[in-house]
Amino acid sequence: MSGQKSGTGAPSESRFHVDVVNEGPQTCTDGSRTSEESKGRFRVGFTDPGALDSAADIGLPPDVSHEPDSVRSDSVSLHSTGTGQTQMSDTHSNTYYMRTFGHNTIDAVPNIDFYRQTEAPLAEKMNRPSLAELHDELDKDPLEDGMANGEESSAAEEAAARAAKEAKGGTVKFGWVKGVLVRCMLNIWGVMLFIRMSWIVGQAGIGLTICIILMATLVTTITGLSTSAIATNGFVRGGGAYYLISRSLGPEFGGSIGLIFAFANAVAVAMYVVGFAETVVEMLNDVDALMTDELNDIRIVGTLTVILLLGISVAGMEWEAKAQMVLLVILLGAIGNYFIGSFMATEDKKPKGFFGYQTAIFVENLGPDFREDETFFSVFAIFFPAATGILAGANISGDLTDPQSAIPKGTLLAIVITGITYVGVAISAGSCIVRDATGDLNDTLSDTVNCSDAACTLGYDFAICKEGGCQYGLMNDFQVMSLVSAFGPLITAGIFSATLSSALASLVSAPKVFQALCKDNIYPGLGVFAKGYGKNNEPLRGYVLTFCIGLAFILIAELNIIAPIISNFFLASYALINFSVFHASLANSPGWRPSFKYYNMWVSLAGAILCCVVMFVINWWAALVTLLIVLALYIYVSYKKPDVNWGSSTQALIYNQALTQCLNLTGVEDHVKNFRPQCLVLTGYPNCRPALLQLVHSFTKNVGLMVCGHVRIVRRRPNVKEASQENARCQRWLNKKRIKAFYAPVFSDSLRHGVQFLLQSVGLGRLRPNTLVLGFKNNWMDGDMNDVETYINTLHDAFDLQFGMVILRLREGLDVSHIQGQDEILSSQEKPPVGGKNTVVTVSLAKDSDSDSCPSKTTSAQSSPLIIRDSKPAMSLSDQRLLESSQQFKKKQGKGTIDVWWLFDDGGLTLLVPYLLTNRSKWADCRIRVFIGGKINRIDHDRRMMATLLSRFRIDFSDINVLGDINTKPKKHNKLTFKELMEPYRLKEDDMDQDEAERLKAQQPWRITDNELELYKAKTNRQIRLNELLKEHSSNAKLIVMTMPLARKGAVSSALYMCWLETLSKDLPPLLLVRGNHQSVLTFYS
Repeated sequence: MSGQKSGTGAPSESRFHVDVVNEGPQTCTDGSRTSEESKGRFRVGFTDPGALDSAADIGLPPDVSHEPDSVRSDSVSLHSTGTGQTQMSDTHSNTYYMRTFGHNTIDAVPNIDFYRQTEAPLAEKMNRPSLAELHDELDKDPLEDGMANGEESSAAEEAAARAAKEAKGGTVKFGWVKGVLVRCMLNIWGVMLFIRMSWIVGQAGIGLTICIILMATLVTTITGLSTSAIATNGFVRGGGAYYLISRSLGPEFGGSIGLIFAFANAVAVAMYVVGFAETVVEMLNDVDALMTDELNDIRIVGTLTVILLLGISVAGMEWEAKAQMVLLVILLGAIGNYFIGSFMATEDKKPKGFFGYQTAIFVENLGPDFREDETFFSVFAIFFPAATGILAGANISGDLTDPQSAIPKGTLLAIVITGITYVGVAISAGSCIVRDATGDLNDTLSDTVNCSDAACTLGYDFAICKEGGCQYGLMNDFQVMSLVSAFGPLITAGIFSATLSSALASLVSAPKVFQALCKDNIYPGLGVFAKGYGKNNEPLRGYVLTFCIGLAFILIAELNIIAPIISNFFLASYALINFSVFHASLANSPGWRPSFKYYNMWVSLAGAILCCVVMFVINWWAALVTLLIVLALYIYVSYKKPDVNWGSSTQALIYNQALTQCLNLTGVEDHVKNFRPQCLVLTGYPNCRPALLQLVHSFTKNVGLMVCGHVRIVRRRPNVKEASQENARCQRWLNKKRIKAFYAPVFSDSLRHGVQFLLQSVGLGRLRPNTLVLGFKNNWMDGDMNDVETYINTLHDAFDLQFGMVILRLREGLDVSHIQGQDEILSSQEKPPVGGKNTVVTVSLAKDSDSDSCPSKTTSAQSSPLIIRDSKPAMSLSDQRLLESSQQFKKKQGKGTIDVWWLFDDGGLTLLVPYLLTNRSKWADCRIRVFIGGKINRIDHDRRMMATLLSRFRIDFSDINVLGDINTKPKKHNKLTFKELMEPYRLKEDDMDQDEAERLKAQQPWRITDNELELYKAKTNRQIRLNELLKEHSSNAKLIVMTMPLARKGAVSSALYMCWLETLSKDLPPLLLVRGNHQSVLTFYS
């Protein structure tokens, strides 16, 4: 079923409408009765005339209108109603309905198009029916919740998909032979085969040379297996090694390796072209035809060559592929020419060391003969670059017809063929050419000479070569393969072919990889190179950049330093490809399902380690440089955090580790030494109460869990899709602000029930909140007292569940949601256009209290961040002060004090919170002052006892104040103020009948009784007195942390408790009322 919405249709428009048809039995044309199936069918009308393009698009089998599914002909036909709608009819009952393999349902059968990504180039995006379309009531618009799976295809994505589909017909795609096998073989068969292979055999001998080839082949084979596994784990797009690594390990590794891999290919163009130019200049020098001098001639020939190669590349992949085929034919001819020539030993070639296949020569060359400080590893380092090039096919993955099939077959077969070729050349050269020869026809063996080497048995004496100076033989003549070959110039043509094919492959690979990297926008500023041209989306700008880089290094004409770094760049890519397979297998993600089964995670890990070892064997300083560059790019990308989500194995492994550690924690009992405040903070929307959010984040960051709880009061069923999108926006906002917290919303009919849900359900295993944090209800006197009852009962619920409690009060309040132009929670797609007068606000019916979930008394539609078209009104003075106050914990606190009024032992939470705050840089300049209650005649004793306790807790403090006058009666005017405060909330039962008083108390349980006032008179006076002492001692503190007074549930009314909290905390600096759950959170034991 096509899930595309019309671009111009109204949001509420549906692709079809469904009505239940309840009809009684009807008489058919043959006189029989209709079956019971005709009852309760769906009548389905299509609002989109294009919906009938294919019966399969609506979940119908293609032959549904032709094949009967019962004895009676119960055919289904589609027809137009003449009203702009098209319907499906049952010919027997004249009932309109849809059928999927014979059932009355709009459920769609499995279809590959449902699983394509929106921008998939191979076919248009289609959507299966959403769950809402199948599950919701029939009177509800099926598309109210939007497209299935929460996917909205943007206009740009749809246009891209259409353009890709239109261009599909003219796109040139390659099969596994032409696209992968040929490219890999051409890249692996380099100049090393013709001008260094014989020298390696001379140094290491046939035996160790085969070991060197097999070691190199082992590394490339393991990498080829790993490449095959990744390439067959889903659809492969363009980008080659970069695409494979980035989609497996994530943008950090992919972005770092992609950049250096593209650069290495660009510089490799210069290296191969300079190799070609040197050969040409040598030929010109032999015939005395140099244009200037050797160095400048190399530059001239190299520049002309790279311009020619650029022209072939820009002409398109088809021309480049044709050029590669021509070069392959030449290269195969050169290799065949060598092997044919090895059987054609002539007398004039014997003085130069070529005798044809001889057992004596084979035996003599079987062992090593290292000279000039060469070792096994130095020779291996020289050979290994000849084995690279296995990613040449994968690098053009976007131009392959079927990358999943082509990359494994082509790459592995190329490794096998080239490996056999290298071994064959090594054995052949070691069996028919001696290590040293003079080239002099007169150096035949005489009777007086006593020698035992292979040349002696064949009638020649090359003993003089032991003194040095010989120019022929395996050790001395790099062009010995030309000597052996049947036709020497063909070997030269092979050298040209090898260099030019490798240069051409690198010139094509670098822009393709770079284009894929730029499309992902990992590095800002490089997007200009992402644009493609023509039917094959050719990266012409990338070609020009690669040409410029290559030309720059060609003009240097000295690549002895850069060449080892290039080899190490390639090896770093191989190592990461191998590590990707190991990492993906280790993560054990259900999404890791490669169809290529011939891999093993431990073999891939060994391959990654081997690649790293080979890097240091080839050149240790180049390996260090490579690792440093990769590390620097990795750190940069990790810091920038590109907004991409590729489902990498890194994500899967993080999930596995988190799950494992969570499960491990459940088996460990809590210990006081490991206690940390894990806070459930009732913030509402995260941007509603910035002061509360910032302060709690200050003492939980990297220490404990922080969950932003949001109770959303709803009177109707919420729109699930909108809620899901809003949740994602809020979490993104927290991440963007670098606040380490989770956002946890709940829908409820009341604040209390919502908080109960949060208290009981938030968290996982040991990662569960143990402390409830909320704002003080500043406007409690202005609102409904039932809200106060709810607020106080919420505190009781938290204590019942053994939660600690923290309440923050600021004079100005906490809730800034009513102020327009605040830090909005909007995705980039939802932001208004630049220059518009749109103002982003959070709308509520009234300014909510600082304790309620923000906003708490509105529906979800009223409480969501909205865009309204309005000019920004002038801000009131109170709002200005509120806005300034809300940001006070965001900035660094200057020198001052945090006053801790630890009046009652709650387990130590009152002391732990300020200690954690002073460990933060923002609060580092603040000193802790401790205030405790005591008796006047024991002040010194109490101070020493507290100092001893704090020192054992290892908590620094600047001063300890013992308050001996806590129980002194408060001032008279303050008592009168308290009486005025509570007067409206008294029950005054003495002024009414007992029955009436009980009825009123039952209706308004928050009211204060006279008995209650008398019973808690001393506690009331204490709160008044404490406020006086707070103003006296802590009026200049940066923050006050005070033990929160408790009220016995069922004995103290909500109004009285609220009056206590109001009286205690009014007209003070920022105040935290803290009460632990009376279990120790501090200990002095080790």
